Amino acid sequence: MDWIFTPEGWVALLTLTSLEIVLGVDNIIFISILAGKLPEKEQPRARFIGLALALFGRVALLLSLAWIMKLTAPLFQVLGEAISGRDLILLFGGFFLLAKSTHEIHAKLEGVEESNGSQGAATFRSVIIQILILDLVFSLDSVITAVGMVDQVPIMITAIVIAILFMMVSAKAVSEFIQKHPTVKMLALAFLLMVGVALIAEGLEFHIPRGYIYFAMAFSVMVEMLNLRLRKAKDVEPVVLRKTPSPEEI
Repeated sequence: MDWIFTPEGWVALLTLTSLEIVLGVDNIIFISILAGKLPEKEQPRARFIGLALALFGRVALLLSLAWIMKLTAPLFQVLGEAISGRDLILLFGGFFLLAKSTHEIHAKLEGVEESNGSQGAATFRSVIIQILILDLVFSLDSVITAVGMVDQVPIMITAIVIAILFMMVSAKAVSEFIQKHPTVKMLALAFLLMVGVALIAEGLEFHIPRGYIYFAMAFSVMVEMLNLRLRKAKDVEPVVLRKTPSPEEI
């Protein structure tokens, strides 16, 4: 713990914590959208469990640095390109995110049919399973970033814990804002589509600088905030998306 008494250690902690919070925005959006499908009383528990799984997963990965390094080793080749375990995880996560986001957009715009009304516990389990799958992908990306920036595991773990705690505090506000504004929800789903494409590209060894992605997100959010402000000033009724019935409403 000697880094506590060095300015370099604190600079590294501050930089890595900020980066982990930025990287965690995708995670918060995804968890908020999935938790919003549950009855209101179960949403806080789903968000807490989702972020707790993210914290556990990232710390566990950090303590398994040797295994992470093996993930970057080539497993086989496709069309002359080496494919590693990390690439497979990113590809799977990217395709999963594309499919899930597309399904959510379809459900909100076209509606979704409910086959039966006894899906309470199964719905909660399915939400947690989906959160767990994406947590693995986001955690892997986050941990590899941490390993590339800092060479001291205590700093990495401290930064990740602080970032997850920040996400836990802000998740409720983010979730309520997304649920309250349907156009923001569509924008968030569009962000997840973009992140899915970025993960697939990363898995295929085509690196898209994160700055481009975050700039596009920030610009879109700025435009949407102006739209919301204008709509509020003109007292225009917001659009209403189709709502997926909760198990209590079926």
